[in-house]
Amino acid sequence: MNLQEPVSHVVACPSPSDILEWHYVLEELKERLLQVDFYYGKIKFPPEYPYKPPGITMITPNGRFMTQKKICLSMSDFHPESWNPMWSVSSILTGLLSFMTDNTPTTGSVNTTAAEKRHLAKDSLAFNCKNTAFKKLFPEYVEKYKQERHARQLVSEQVSAQVPQEDKCRLKLEKLGDSSVEDAKGVDTPKDARRNRKQPFPTWMMLLLVSIFGVVMALPLLQL
Repeated sequence: MNLQEPVSHVVACPSPSDILEWHYVLEELKERLLQVDFYYGKIKFPPEYPYKPPGITMITPNGRFMTQKKICLSMSDFHPESWNPMWSVSSILTGLLSFMTDNTPTTGSVNTTAAEKRHLAKDSLAFNCKNTAFKKLFPEYVEKYKQERHARQLVSEQVSAQVPQEDKCRLKLEKLGDSSVEDAKGVDTPKDARRNRKQPFPTWMMLLLVSIFGVVMALPLLQL
């Protein structure tokens, strides 16, 4: 029992304590599986292998198959009548990979939207890295997750550092705008200046007042 031929986008290895239990990771199926990142699962072979088929389960939430439930495939223990003893771990994983890209319903499958699949794909590596067996068997993925998380943290810190600077610039512009408005308010327009300027008393009105009230009575009126 071995991975006779490398399978593209798939990594697999046996459990250190049980040669009949194989762990696999479906890796970076972005174009075909709506940006799936890393889906982790198990293949449990019976003691009678290769004369009897294995049970296949998926551990990572994926939107295609139920988790921790056996998947009904032609090369799984759901169909012993179609089992071929010549099928290796590579053959089984190739069949699983092909069936995962399909939407044909089967025992253990689920129906989800493309948006749900993308959301699960985004969180898949983080979910896997919480699994003890996954961390022991696939340390390279744990290291990859740490690097990605560190990179996201650096980007977040850079964005946070830029925000205060942008706020300062915005405040300066707002203060400059307020100052311009106040300056504009303090400057009289030519129309306002003419309105505020004291108008001279008309000569004809002065003569009329003098003729009616006399000089003494008219002077206080002229000073208004």
